[in-house]
Amino acid sequence: MQADFLDAHERHWNDAECLFQAQRWANADHLYGMAAECGLKRLMMRFGMAINPVTGSPTDNKDWKHANTIWARFESYRSGKVEGADYGLPAPNAFDNWDVSDRYAHQSNFDQTRAQGHQAGAQAVRRLIAKAQREGLL
Repeated sequence: MQADFLDAHERHWNDAECLFQAQRWANADHLYGMAAECGLKRLMMRFGMAINPVTGSPTDNKDWKHANTIWARFESYRSGKVEGADYGLPAPNAFDNWDVSDRYAHQSNFDQTRAQGHQAGAQAVRRLIAKAQREGLL
């Protein structure tokens, strides 16, 4: 299937919010990371990330990363671009304590506070997506 980072961003965000409301912290937390990753990759495409035309996936394996590391990678795409000047991410990286492999962890390791931190990070990406849409970049 063809990758669609914007659709995936929106879908993961919506599902994370539903799970958060149901106090399903572990899966909400995971999907907030996925939402942030997909949103950042869509913006990275706009700022020059090369994509395989058949799969829609990044051509550089340095871009095959998840929320915790794609946060910094995003900066390498937006910095130095006039259109990327107003698209900075908050510091520190909201996903420094998130890892895609956490999906295997026991749900007792997750709580509302942890999920809220990642929700805030995904929301920051969501604001950048909305800004790009308003400004005609996406």
